[in-house]
Amino acid sequence: MRPLAGLPRHGRRPLLWDVPLLVLSLGVVGVMCWIPAVHAASLRDFRTAQSFFYSGLILVVLTVMLGIVTRDPARRHSAHSQLAALAGTYAVLPFAFALPLAPLLRDTTMLNLWFEMISSFTTTGATGYAPDRLPPSVHLWRAMAGWLGGYFVLLAAWAVLAPLNLGGAEVISGQLPGQKSQLIGRAGAMTDPRERLTRASMAILPVYAGLTLALWLMLLVAGENGLIALTHAMGTLSTSGISAGNGRAVAQSGLAGEVLIFFFLLLALSRHLMPFDLPGQVRGSLRRDPEIRLGLSLIALVVTVLLLRHLVADAGTGGEASVAAVIRAFWGALFTAASFLTTTGYESVWWGSARNWAGMGSPGLMLMGLAIIGGGVATTAGGVTLLRVWALGLQGKRELDRIIHPHSIGSGAEARRLAGRGAWFAWIFFMLFAISVAVVTAALTLFGLRFTEALIFCLSALTTTGQLAWLAGDAPLSWSALTAPVKVILGLAMVLGRLETLALIALIAPGNWSVSLTAPWRQGKGR
Repeated sequence: MRPLAGLPRHGRRPLLWDVPLLVLSLGVVGVMCWIPAVHAASLRDFRTAQSFFYSGLILVVLTVMLGIVTRDPARRHSAHSQLAALAGTYAVLPFAFALPLAPLLRDTTMLNLWFEMISSFTTTGATGYAPDRLPPSVHLWRAMAGWLGGYFVLLAAWAVLAPLNLGGAEVISGQLPGQKSQLIGRAGAMTDPRERLTRASMAILPVYAGLTLALWLMLLVAGENGLIALTHAMGTLSTSGISAGNGRAVAQSGLAGEVLIFFFLLLALSRHLMPFDLPGQVRGSLRRDPEIRLGLSLIALVVTVLLLRHLVADAGTGGEASVAAVIRAFWGALFTAASFLTTTGYESVWWGSARNWAGMGSPGLMLMGLAIIGGGVATTAGGVTLLRVWALGLQGKRELDRIIHPHSIGSGAEARRLAGRGAWFAWIFFMLFAISVAVVTAALTLFGLRFTEALIFCLSALTTTGQLAWLAGDAPLSWSALTAPVKVILGLAMVLGRLETLALIALIAPGNWSVSLTAPWRQGKGR
């Protein structure tokens, strides 16, 4: 595991050590406001520059005032208090992100601005505005909000959720969700939640920012437009899929740009592809990583189905496919499948060719299925996650093996843990996810949406893949045409999909919810 930057254990503590996480986050947003302010000034868009500059100044001053009031060295910090602060960031920061936009988009409502920014911050990437309606600096701001949201996801997975056996860590450890992880205790070095959070942020930020910068520079070399290259680099690493263009993966860089984005998309398949680990986890062989194997298999399955669909139809009619058409269809399906499996949602420039060539219209069920499965645990991707699906599949295989060999014990302690308690916790999460889909879809239909539209919008929000609304249906669905109650429901669903239901349950009832979860195990039914 990559060593983390050390912090002094003796002597005077840093000034910001005892300031709440939510207050620090507000200050970060304030400082970030000055980046699009400089960008707008360089474009001589002084009205936009002024709005971002003064908004940043207001947020920084507010942060200083709140920091003075809330700084308390005697405050008791715990993992559950950090989980509450994490939930608070999704309640407060979207309004802070929307502050600079209010003077610039006066013909809209605060609800629309809130929805736009909560969509960006949760890395959903849904937008209710046409690209040409927003100034370039606002597109940059949307991408920065999504990029910061991706960083928050990584930071939360490493320093907040994993110590509480949440966010997929419960499947890895086989321990009860919402309770302190024994893996953290064995690590020993980071028992203080504040120290763990600080060290995690110092470890993740240079890697996360460095990879974003590297992709941006590569896209520029490939011939991409500067702003689009930057927004797509941020959208790829954060899996937000935010774009300053029309939602396509590239504008001017062509196939070279898509190939670059494709390899960076694969980082969201497994936490082991990033140079930092969950606490207590041992880095193993990438060839044996279940998430990578399952993710690549699913991508290959989608590509094979789309290609065989056309080849079988051609064989029946006696038609012939050109090599160029096959290559375009192959790459369009490969890139788009990887994009939606990682819940990024960028569309390949050849996706239309792949879809029409296969003769399937819009394969919405495939895209929705990929987004529901999602990417790896402790990555920026949303969805159920590949490790939970792998654990459920392993449990099914184990049960079939026991039918043939009732007294077999399985192979490997890790496999037995995944197929046992890991699969049990994965099943609980899957059921909670299914219930969330049913509840949100039913609520949307009560406000006038048809069932198909409600289901697509619901899955777009819960899987944090806003681009599903444009590609999963027979015709593109518009986020801007939604009514105010529907936007509120979907905005809350985005937060639910980003934080995960188990984390919210642990936040609401951290002390007694374990009884119902472990009851089947205590009765001997979960072995």
